[in-house]
Amino acid sequence: MSKYGWVLYALNVFLIAVTRAELYTAIADMEDLLDTEATLIYALENYVKAEEQKLDLLKRYIDIYQKQHEIATSDPQRYLANPINAYTLVKRLTTDWGQVESVISTNINTDAIQNITYFKEHMKFPTDEDLNGAAVALTRLQDTYRLDTSSLARGELNGVKYSSELTAADCFELGRQSYNNGDFYHTQLWMEEAEIRYRHEVNETIEHSDILEYLAFSIYKQGNVALALDLTNKLLEIIPTHQRALGNKVYYEGELKELEEKENNKRKGDDGSEDIETEGVKFGKSPYDDPFSKELYEALCRGEIETPLEVQANLKCRYMSQGNPFLKFAPFKVEEAYLNPNLYIFHDVMSDDEIKTVKKLAQPRFRRATVQNSKTGELEVAQYRISKSAWLKEDEDERISVITRRINDMTGLTMSTAEELQVVNYGIGGHYEPHFDFARKEETNAFRNLGTGNRIATVLFYMSDVEQGGATVFPVLKTALWPKKGTAAFWFNLFESGHGDKRTRHAACPVLAGSKWVSNKWIHEAGQEFLRPCLLNPPPEDLTA
Repeated sequence: MSKYGWVLYALNVFLIAVTRAELYTAIADMEDLLDTEATLIYALENYVKAEEQKLDLLKRYIDIYQKQHEIATSDPQRYLANPINAYTLVKRLTTDWGQVESVISTNINTDAIQNITYFKEHMKFPTDEDLNGAAVALTRLQDTYRLDTSSLARGELNGVKYSSELTAADCFELGRQSYNNGDFYHTQLWMEEAEIRYRHEVNETIEHSDILEYLAFSIYKQGNVALALDLTNKLLEIIPTHQRALGNKVYYEGELKELEEKENNKRKGDDGSEDIETEGVKFGKSPYDDPFSKELYEALCRGEIETPLEVQANLKCRYMSQGNPFLKFAPFKVEEAYLNPNLYIFHDVMSDDEIKTVKKLAQPRFRRATVQNSKTGELEVAQYRISKSAWLKEDEDERISVITRRINDMTGLTMSTAEELQVVNYGIGGHYEPHFDFARKEETNAFRNLGTGNRIATVLFYMSDVEQGGATVFPVLKTALWPKKGTAAFWFNLFESGHGDKRTRHAACPVLAGSKWVSNKWIHEAGQEFLRPCLLNPPPEDLTA
């Protein structure tokens, strides 16, 4: 029975006793009231102590929240640009806030919990899905940029200190979310870090037994039964009656016994020695040589691979006017990033005022970015594209119309059949894995509702600088474009024959630190017949998709 329940119980006993007898008619009966009073005093003392402990705990929460809130509000964009800060903010308003509600809900006065419930219903509050997404984003950054777990926990990203350190509870929650996703590799990493931090914390933020339980099982799932058993035994030293641990101990011991028997029953050679592996080590080509490998994509994101020197030697920068009289006085500054296929960077083609307007118009209508199902042609969300987007029409603001006309001048292509301007903001660890902008041969339903043909070209505006990460990479070309506010990338997705060019496969690398804003215009085939005439000779099959 809780301390609060004990108080009510004592009061009820007292009231029942009063109703059952006329106590004032006998001194002997009145003596029992002293025992009743002693019980009430004891219960009230415990109640007051519990209330004081509860208030002390709530004050600790206020202190933690207030300090972080003051840091965050001093520069919100910079604070949230750090994925570690973003994760801990979501955790504070989900897991941690749930604990606060639990403490408050034990109060007989329910006004406070009712107020919180009202706020949660009428204000933005993160969900468990948000917490899981933030945790997955951090593990994605950890893998892509090869970040050390301990450094991340210290608030460091590639050696740069961005935030306060994670607590043992923060690390535990990262591990727990990985466990819920069936990701036992990251469960182990973060539970190990949680245990290290647990041992050094003055005020414990998580139970050691909980860490050991998750850690043992995640290690078992990765094949190390002996270590899993050792950790389970340590857990049982803390809580000898832990039912799951007791069951796991028996199971692990059985597994080890089977492994030992298999080892003893290995087939022996004629001389009694164990068989020797005769097949030599196979040396395959480096994964960096495979243009469709994850390793190459991530190496480009880290900046470890640069455009081949033989390609760089032929690249130029120039002014371009496209025969446009106006551009004779204000030509575009164009940088060649790759040749065959041609990949261009246009500098200073979106002003700060235009960027501010685009962001202002887009943000209220942001929705989770979608991809097109290759079979049905329907739009759907996907885990390989993490961002929010909105679409802007030319008639919404004169500046949107000006941007569209500028794209026409940049590309020499008509905008009459182009899609609306898409505005994208990437979230915590936001990324878009390698993909094609055009519809491939088998994607027969793609863009059917538009009636404007395939996506012939892409223009991608960078509307913010990004502190770390966030590059646009082309794995086949081994080339990376790094965000620079006000610039735009341009490339053709299709050959002149109309076939898709698989060399244009590209990806948006995860944002490590900073906020990445982009906008893009997808230009379609229809209306380009005389602006980019079709060539009948098809390109080599190995270049088409």
